[in-house]
Amino acid sequence: MTTQHSLSPRTVALLVALAIADAAISFWVGRQAYLWMPPQASAEALLVDDLFGFLTTIGSFIFIGVTTALLVAVLFQRADKYDTSDGPPIEGNLLVEILWTTIPLGLVIWIAAYSYQIYDKMAILGPMEHMNHVPSLSLVPPAEAATLPAVPEKTPIEVHARQWAWEFYYPDQNITSTELHLPVNERARLVLTSEDVLHGFYIPAFRIKQDVIPGSSIDFGFTPIREGRYRLRDSDYSGTYFAANQGTVVIESAEAYQQWLADAAAQPLTVAENRAYREFTKSVDRPISMGWKTVEPAPPPRVNYASAEDSSYE
Repeated sequence: MTTQHSLSPRTVALLVALAIADAAISFWVGRQAYLWMPPQASAEALLVDDLFGFLTTIGSFIFIGVTTALLVAVLFQRADKYDTSDGPPIEGNLLVEILWTTIPLGLVIWIAAYSYQIYDKMAILGPMEHMNHVPSLSLVPPAEAATLPAVPEKTPIEVHARQWAWEFYYPDQNITSTELHLPVNERARLVLTSEDVLHGFYIPAFRIKQDVIPGSSIDFGFTPIREGRYRLRDSDYSGTYFAANQGTVVIESAEAYQQWLADAAAQPLTVAENRAYREFTKSVDRPISMGWKTVEPAPPPRVNYASAEDSSYE
């Protein structure tokens, strides 16, 4: 025999008020989530942070709701002392079963669709034609863009990863650098290659991360929107000195970028400073027997422009 319980109007009003309060608090937490991230330095960062804030809002709503229900049950719905009887056999509530099935299903579909939409807008891999529907990338009105002369497509910048150094080659200017310089508000096109093992091209301020796979050339793109110096990290464990496999990404105005290209092209090739190779050399000079082999880093790259290491990263 089943027992049916109907909710009083007062209880319904209380539950609605609690749900509204939960939604308001969750929305506030979702807005605070933007402050937990590094500066938004790329168009992709705007999209990723919107998705992160959305997921934080939903997660907060569920967490607060479940926690509140548990606290109410523990504090106000406990059995009397020495009461060892069973609770009422409430079962067979069709409405509740429909709700707890359809709501999570709809929520999962909503999250999946929104996440795919964000990934599609980012278009960090493959053709870039559909990037025009990202607001921050549409710098010229369509009517004016139709009358502008065609701009020749730039040759992608080559990004070479190795144990343990990043090297950037600009084919159009025949420049090699250990710093990645890019003009602001222009689509950056890169080709990622690895000379040895798996590496991870990761710039936290841009919210982009791509595995660099040995034996593959990966087309990769993003749009920097904020000038400054940013840290490039190797996000995949690639051996002993992978933590030292960091680089600098410099985002600057178009004029400053062209000036840097001209200055770098005038410089002869020199051996760049390489922290991993320096640390390995110290270990060779003062060996410590630890019982395992250490991978010898590749020789420091010869570049036109070597990175000026500093602490002014954003």
